[in-house]
Amino acid sequence: MIDPADLAVTIVDGYVDEPAHFGVPPYVSTYPRFTAGALVDAGVPESGIDYHTIDELRDDRSKWRDVADADLLIYLGGMTVPGKYVGGTPAEPDEVRELAWTADGTTLMGGPVRFGVGEENAGAQEMERKDLDYDFVAKGDVEAAAHDLVASGLEGFGNRMRDNADLDRWAALGAFVVEDHPNHPDYLIAELETSRGCAYRCSFCTEPLYGDPGFRSAESVVREVEALYDRGVRHFRLGRQADILAFGGDGEAPNPDALRRLYAGIREVAPDLGTLHLDNMNPVTIVDYPEKSREAIRIIAEHNTAGDTAAFGLESADPVVQEENNLLVTAEECLEAVRVVNEEAGWRPGDDPADAPTTGDGAANRLPKLLPGINLVHGLAGEREETFAHNKRFLQRVYDEGLMLRRINIRQVMAFAGTEMSDTGAEVAHDHKKQFKRYKREVREEIDQPMLRRVAPPGTVLPDVHLEYHEGGKTFGRQLGTYPLLVAVPGERELGATMDVALVDYGYRSVTGVPHPLDPNTASMDELTALPGVGRSTAGDIVVNRPYASLGEVGVDADLSRFAAVDSMESAD
Repeated sequence: MIDPADLAVTIVDGYVDEPAHFGVPPYVSTYPRFTAGALVDAGVPESGIDYHTIDELRDDRSKWRDVADADLLIYLGGMTVPGKYVGGTPAEPDEVRELAWTADGTTLMGGPVRFGVGEENAGAQEMERKDLDYDFVAKGDVEAAAHDLVASGLEGFGNRMRDNADLDRWAALGAFVVEDHPNHPDYLIAELETSRGCAYRCSFCTEPLYGDPGFRSAESVVREVEALYDRGVRHFRLGRQADILAFGGDGEAPNPDALRRLYAGIREVAPDLGTLHLDNMNPVTIVDYPEKSREAIRIIAEHNTAGDTAAFGLESADPVVQEENNLLVTAEECLEAVRVVNEEAGWRPGDDPADAPTTGDGAANRLPKLLPGINLVHGLAGEREETFAHNKRFLQRVYDEGLMLRRINIRQVMAFAGTEMSDTGAEVAHDHKKQFKRYKREVREEIDQPMLRRVAPPGTVLPDVHLEYHEGGKTFGRQLGTYPLLVAVPGERELGATMDVALVDYGYRSVTGVPHPLDPNTASMDELTALPGVGRSTAGDIVVNRPYASLGEVGVDADLSRFAAVDSMESAD
């Protein structure tokens, strides 16, 4: 019998992307943390566990020694929704195989990869279940498999699903691995699970494969946050659930008291947190339980940080597609849910939420507290030419009513075994690929760009933008949070640094900003030229006539007060 205390275990994080779970950097998913906690619970010491991301292994081949020498290699990964990623690149199937081939010890693979693998990480694919040359594939929960495999002396395990009693032990125990993440501590956001599974059965979604919702207690989640906070994490997202409004209830009706215990508890144990966001909110809950939902949304907006997004799974505004795929809300019902979130949580911090304007001259210069996002999926059964028109018409109605959406996510379906879409496959998506691309471009041009201006008008300040890469003479960065804006700042700045940015211009899904506050005495020509109402000629005049003792001395028609502050200006002496 192998003594767990003598085991050397290496966990490789290949990243995950699920309908209700995200783990591509700067996010760290629950999988490595829960798995590490399960290993410790089984008797493996913290010092016996190495944790690496797939990007680390790509960048430093010497770290593959930990893969080769481990008594147990655990690979965690899998993409069940397609995406485009900036902070990290999910492992491709060939890389996952190479890990198994390199390892001399026992190998275990788990996570959403168990639902299927395609030729690449992309949409419009049919996914096939494969073992990718691993000794064991966890058909149940990989953290439970890891615990039981160690307990059996690496002989085997049953494919069981862990329960909330397991998580009460494992979630906090595994917090230590975040210290080994390359982004720790400053640029890392921990995904938190409040529940998994779903009470509904949309045709394409893998979340119902986890069963009916099973909610953790608020106290269990708060203990996990406290453990992560003690390990240096300051950014959190309640993203691992199908519907945050249903937390602590029967899976459908909201429980505002449970949400208050959850959010207030997090704020108590993490007093200096930088981000507290969420992800999924089911619009059908707002439609079916309007008053309780309004109370729950107010509680969230009271405790969260600005710029939060509640992703709504409309999936399609076409009634034919809705019927054939068991979708939950009509376009009209989803529109009402959008109205409710705007009314209850669309205020900007710094204002009185009772009467705060969300747009216009009286609005604060911060992002709204909480706005809905809309998820649209294409390639579903019943999709037709009219489907694209239905979706565009819905989005136009939202905009024409003066409402705000923080994000419009348009993607093509991935067909997994165990879902109803496995019968349809990716055939519809392939047939409509050309039309899909044209429609997606039209939405970006006609809806996304003007919506961005409404949500984040010129002068909106984004604090703590993390600078990630250079391109075209600009530096691009993002805040930590749910679906953060991609911000371009003129000039090539130090990567890894953070800065406050004021917005000045808009692309289809990204924005341009300048440092905030901007000092006319030191600002570059590119920064000054980027300001609304300041062209290159005027910017040149500002530079030539330096220094200034006050903004009034600058003497241009543009309103610089939104971007500069008198007390930030360097002395004119």
